Amino acid sequence: MVTDKAALQDPAPAILSYLKDVPNLCSLAGLACTLSAIYFSIIGLFYAAMIGMVWAVAFDWADGLIARRLKGRSQNDMDFGGQLDVLIDIVSYGVTPAILLMSYGQFAPIYLVGAFIMLAAGVLRLSYFATYGLADGKKYTGLAIDNNSLILVFVFLLENALSQGVFTILLYVSCISLAVLNVSKIQTPKLSGNPRNVWLLAVYTLAISGIYGWKLFL
Repeated sequence: MVTDKAALQDPAPAILSYLKDVPNLCSLAGLACTLSAIYFSIIGLFYAAMIGMVWAVAFDWADGLIARRLKGRSQNDMDFGGQLDVLIDIVSYGVTPAILLMSYGQFAPIYLVGAFIMLAAGVLRLSYFATYGLADGKKYTGLAIDNNSLILVFVFLLENALSQGVFTILLYVSCISLAVLNVSKIQTPKLSGNPRNVWLLAVYTLAISGIYGWKLFL
């Protein structure tokens, strides 16, 4: 008699059951920050968008740190969390910077080109990582795309120091340069895996939030 192996397996858990996993809640908090960044980019409140972008990175790094310290997580929990993280990364570090660039360029067609390049590079970068993982188990091949947001929120500090035309060119060049680095062969260390770097990111996040929060009320 042939036994149906599928019938002997435990039923798949409910989708919403994964909300009990703290790292997943942290990931979704980052997604909420990303959504706010997209919203504020579209309506032209770019300083508020910068705050959303940097907090999205902070939650992204925090969820990994929490996941590594939690005990008793099953392989399914880890696999689900990994998939969730990658899907949110596409939105946070691919879609969001692309929308930021198009919005700052007032949605002129030329900015659609740059936005596509950045989004395509991000998707390729994540697909490559999903296939090959870390080089030698320690370094990323290509610039990790969370750096896109960290760098762009810093670049945006120059907006008041430059004319709008000059800064628009700078922003466009920065986005294209990041896209090139994302798919390049350079190797960069995995910064998010180090607790010290997480604390440094926390300081950076608070500093960026304070600066742009102050600018919003000027």
